[in-house]
Amino acid sequence: MKELELKYGCNPNQKPSRIYMKDGSELPITVLNGKPGYINFLDAFNGWQLVSELKKATGLPAATSFKHVSPAGAAVGLPLSETEAKIYWVDDMGELSPLASAYARARGADRMSSFGDFISLSDVCDADTAKLIKREVSDGVIAPGYEPEALEILKSKKKGGYNVIEIDSNYVPSPVETKDVFGISFEQGRNELNIDSDFLGQNVVTENKDIPDSAKIDLMISLITLKYTQSNSVCYVKGGQAIGIGAGQQSRIHCTRLAGQKADNWWLRQHPKVMGLSFVDKLGRANRDNAIDVYISDEYMDVLADGVWEQTFAVKPDVLTREEKRAWLDKMEDVALGSDAFFPFGDNIERAKKSGVKYIAQPGGSIRDDDVIATCNKYGMAMCFTGIRLFHH
Repeated sequence: MKELELKYGCNPNQKPSRIYMKDGSELPITVLNGKPGYINFLDAFNGWQLVSELKKATGLPAATSFKHVSPAGAAVGLPLSETEAKIYWVDDMGELSPLASAYARARGADRMSSFGDFISLSDVCDADTAKLIKREVSDGVIAPGYEPEALEILKSKKKGGYNVIEIDSNYVPSPVETKDVFGISFEQGRNELNIDSDFLGQNVVTENKDIPDSAKIDLMISLITLKYTQSNSVCYVKGGQAIGIGAGQQSRIHCTRLAGQKADNWWLRQHPKVMGLSFVDKLGRANRDNAIDVYISDEYMDVLADGVWEQTFAVKPDVLTREEKRAWLDKMEDVALGSDAFFPFGDNIERAKKSGVKYIAQPGGSIRDDDVIATCNKYGMAMCFTGIRLFHH
């Protein structure tokens, strides 16, 4: 198949639309089910690059959950704790395969943003992963292959219309990429930067030079995720998964705040009061996610007011106070943070500290690097300068 006609482009009025190979060669993908659209393919191809690089860097199966050409979450296949299994709504599924664990983590980082995602998997999709995907609201999946049982499970999703794409894992794109904007062609070399553990230990600029191997894995996840996130962007990572991604903000501090708030929400979902919420029977996962998001916010009365809470909770919850939230957030530690460009001010580090950040990777090169380093030193953080910017547009 040398080209694939699509229903329309980014919007229904943008026709005609297709994907094709400029050199006339075969497309490196096969659509096994459904009819993926323009944005689906953008998410799929960006996500495939991300998980392929995560797998290469860590040696672990990887998954990402994409929405609007940026990842909502990305993770590698480490085992889930009992708490993680519960907050990701997979505690009823038994022990998951590494690949399924990776997707549970990627989806669970920011379940609100992952609603209706496009999934990318580094490895052949197994039945465990397909069963997990089937129960979530999702637009499609791309992987290098599918076990027969997994493919049948996925084909039954969305009344048979779920998008399933198989990609040739041996495909190597041209080293030069182009795109058209306003009828004008842009050309650049592909970002072939190889991010590995050696990349992180060469220029540690803080007094604290200790970046353990576990933190290096988290920093690699952060930087590889940023490589395929619309800029400006920062990414908080803990325990092998992104827990907060701030994408497409014009201001670096706004990226840091946005991603930090998402990281905080991920941690607050593990608060005993949240873990103990009693929902009414048959309330869907998406509605439970929405209720939790409001409950841990400053707008908690939107779900706790009399005459309202009964629609969601079997027992009216106590308020999770600001003081309780801060006390719980103060327990979050050893978080890794990556930035796709330099931090221009120490205020980014001050905000990161509130979300438990201890390890940082950023390009460096600001005229205020000394201030940023001094702020890290104040909190005993370890920060390395990579010297490489990771803008993606």
